[in-house]
Amino acid sequence: MGNVQPTIVPCEDFDVTADIKAIRKACKGLGTDEEAIIQILANRSGAQRVEIKQAYFEKYDDELEEVLKKELTGSFEKAVIAMLDPPHIFFAKELRKAMKGAGTDEAVLVEILCTATNEDIVSYKEAYAQVNERDLEADIEDDTSGDVRNLLMSLLQASRDEGFEVDEGLAEQDATALFEAGEGRFGTDESTFSYILSHRNYLQLQATFKAYESLSGTDILDTISSEATGTLKDCYITLVRCAKNPQLYFARRLNAAMKGLGTDEDTLIRIIITRSEMDLETVKEMYLEKYDVTLKDALDSECGGDFKRLLIAILH
Repeated sequence: MGNVQPTIVPCEDFDVTADIKAIRKACKGLGTDEEAIIQILANRSGAQRVEIKQAYFEKYDDELEEVLKKELTGSFEKAVIAMLDPPHIFFAKELRKAMKGAGTDEAVLVEILCTATNEDIVSYKEAYAQVNERDLEADIEDDTSGDVRNLLMSLLQASRDEGFEVDEGLAEQDATALFEAGEGRFGTDESTFSYILSHRNYLQLQATFKAYESLSGTDILDTISSEATGTLKDCYITLVRCAKNPQLYFARRLNAAMKGLGTDEDTLIRIIITRSEMDLETVKEMYLEKYDVTLKDALDSECGGDFKRLLIAILH
């Protein structure tokens, strides 16, 4: 969407042999040189990090992940391990983790699936089968129910229009359908909301939200907040916010992860690492604009130790 900037770009004078030697040295002997590990990982692209992992194994016959797991602990360890996976593999693991065991972490499913492009969805499904030897659609179907299940299954079809054409007539028509499905009647017709929010392109949705406001005098988010509840409401709000401004959506998620008691480190890891090569620079701008504090300062006060140093290094 428009002009978005990453914080991590490929390292120009990338020397994989020098990197694996430096990492090997950082893990040798007593104690670990975490700073050396941070400086390498936070300044290499995802593809370069995967190359490091492969080269490390070829040279030392050791899995880099296993070596680092022995040396590191806590959220720092989790973040470093996440940086060694290509994004689709990482997301496949996160999706599985969200559904494994008792209860489902629906917030994670919503964040990953409601913000994904068609291409992302296809790669997540392939990676999920490869990593977990399971079928993503079957797992989502088993682990969710009702309207949330219908919406997520619809998103998994990866059939959103991803063009940039806006059809004003369709926007009016969809706005009317949303009004009639929501405020205009007793009870909400979820299928209309789900269909429109999962199939129209982002610019088309922006036009629809404008038309909706003219028609109803209400912002679409206010309607959703009063008409929907629980996870379905979260899905709809995520889809609307992503259509309006994905980077602001991620800034909000980061802020929520640091608000109140305790910090949701998993969400910080997921967003900061996976957005770093896409639009994290723009997410930082949105964060500052919305919260009047830099993302760096927010992390500085909410996180600690090597974990904090790694995240701040990724922010550049």
